Amino acid sequence: MITSLSIKNYALIDNLQVNFNQGFSIITGETGAGKSILLGGLALILGKRADLSSIKDTSRKCIIEAVFDITSYKLKGLFEKKDIDYDTQTIIRREILPSGKSRAFINDSPVNLNILQLLSEKLIDIHSQHQTLQLIDDSFQFEIIDALASNENVLKDYFQNLKTYKSNLKELDELLQFKADAIKEYDYHTYLLNELNEANLVEDELESLEEEYETLNNIEEIRESLISANQLLSEEDIGIITALNNLKSTFKKVNSYSNKYQIIFDRIESSSIELNDVFSEIENLQEDLEADPERLEQVNSKLQIINNLFNKHLVSSVTELIKIKEELTLKVSETENLDETIQAKENELLKIKASLNNFAGTIHKNRFKAIPSLTKQLEDILIDLGMPNARFKIDLETSDSFLSNGKDNLFFMFSANKGGQFNELKKAASGGELSRIMLAIKSILSKYRQLPTIMFDEIDSGVSGEISNKMGQIMLQMSHTMQVFAITHIPQIAAKGNTHFKVYKEDINNITVTNLMKLNHDERLVEIAQMLGGIEISTSAMAHAKQLLN
Repeated sequence: MITSLSIKNYALIDNLQVNFNQGFSIITGETGAGKSILLGGLALILGKRADLSSIKDTSRKCIIEAVFDITSYKLKGLFEKKDIDYDTQTIIRREILPSGKSRAFINDSPVNLNILQLLSEKLIDIHSQHQTLQLIDDSFQFEIIDALASNENVLKDYFQNLKTYKSNLKELDELLQFKADAIKEYDYHTYLLNELNEANLVEDELESLEEEYETLNNIEEIRESLISANQLLSEEDIGIITALNNLKSTFKKVNSYSNKYQIIFDRIESSSIELNDVFSEIENLQEDLEADPERLEQVNSKLQIINNLFNKHLVSSVTELIKIKEELTLKVSETENLDETIQAKENELLKIKASLNNFAGTIHKNRFKAIPSLTKQLEDILIDLGMPNARFKIDLETSDSFLSNGKDNLFFMFSANKGGQFNELKKAASGGELSRIMLAIKSILSKYRQLPTIMFDEIDSGVSGEISNKMGQIMLQMSHTMQVFAITHIPQIAAKGNTHFKVYKEDINNITVTNLMKLNHDERLVEIAQMLGGIEISTSAMAHAKQLLN
C-alpha cells in the first residue's frame, strides 16, 4: 500500500505532502481543481516518461516521491534479481531536472524506467474507464479464471517445463540442420581424414626424415669423407694419431722437470684420448654406413606426402597437420553419431512433452471447475450494479499446441439483454457496462489474490445514484483486504470512504496552485452536501449528507 506521497514543483503543485491509510480513501474536488495533475504526478512514479513542460518552476527540479509498505507483496526475489536494496518500506523517487533529464530511484538505487515500471505495476493500479479495454484481452481473462482456479503453482511448473521444452526443441532443430549440412561434407571430411591417417604422422618426425634423406642421398660422398678422415688419423707414418703419440712421448721425458711441462703433457694426453675416441666413432660410422635405395625411396615418398599435405591444408608443420586430423576425426565422429544424439534428444522431448500435457490437463481441469463460480459471482454482482439480465458464457477449447499458459483457447462471451445472443465482450458491452464488469472482476479477484493498491478514477461516471451506491459498497468491501482509492463526483460513493481527501485550487501571491487536504468529519459533511446541492448548501442537502455519512 502507498503510505505517503510528496510532490514538489509539478504543474500547479508547489509542495504537496500527504499520508495515506489502509482501507477506502475518497478523493473529490471540483472539475479542473487538479485531480488529473495528482494522477499525472503519480504516473511519473509508475514509470511514465517525463515532460519538461510539467515543471512548475523551470529553474528548480521537480521531485515526486512515494513510500510503499510492501510487506505482504512477496517482492524480495524481484529486488534481488534486479540488484536493488530491499526494504519493506520502499521509497520510489522521480526527479525531472531543469535540463529536461529524468532520474528514477528505488530505495536510493538509481534504476531505469523499465525496472520502475516492472515494480510499480505490482504496487499500484490506476483504473479508469479506458482501462476496461484490458477486459477483452485473452491474457487478462485467463488471469481472472486462474485466480479462482488456484492455478498459480501449476502454471509456474508448466511454464518452467515449457521453457525447457522450447530450448530442447531448438537444440533438436539445430541438430537436424547440422545433420543435413554434415551429410553434404561427410564424404569430403572422411577422404581428408583417411589421407591424414594413411600418412601415419608422428610429432617432430620431419627433421629426422630430412636428415635420413640427406644421409641416404649422399652416401658415396659421406663414405669417401669418412675413409679420408680415417686415413688422416691412422696413417702409420704420418697419421695424426701417430704424430700425437710421438708428441706425447717427447713431453713425457720432461714433464717431471716442471709443472708447466706437466700441464702441457696432460693437455696432449687429453687430446690423444679425444682423438682416439673420434677415430673409433668414425670407424663405427663407416661400419654403419650402407647404401639402401629402397629406404631412400621410402623416406623420399614420406617427405613428398608430408609436403603435399602442407600445401593442401596451408600449414607448415606436422603438429598442425595432427591438429587438423583431430578436428576431422571429431567432425566425422559427430556425423556418424548424429542419429544416436538426435534419437536421445527426441526421447528427452517426449518425456518433457508428457509432463507438459499433465500440467496442461491439470490447468484445464481447474479452470473448468472454476468457470461456474466465476460466472455466478459476476452475474450476482452485476445485478446489484443495474445489469439484471447480464449473462456470461465462458468456454474452453483444448488446443494441439502448447501455449504460454496451457493448451486452452478461451471464449469469454457476454449478453447484456434477456434473450440476447452471446457475443464477444468488446461487441456485446457498452463502455459503461464494461466499466461495471471490470469493477465486478476486480472485486472478485481481491478475494483470491493480493492485489496492488487500486485507484478508481471516476469509474462511476454516468451511473445512477442507486447503482453508484452499490459500486461504493463493492469498493468498500474490496478495501477490507487491500488499499482502495476512488476519485469521484458522486456523493453516495464519497460517503463510503474511511478517509476523505479534497483536491482544491487557491491563489497564493497571485499564483494559482493545486493542493490536497484531508477532511475532518465536519469538513467532509460540507463537501458531500456541496456535491449533492452545489456551493450554496441547503438544509435538505446537509440532512442528506448526514444521512449518507451515517
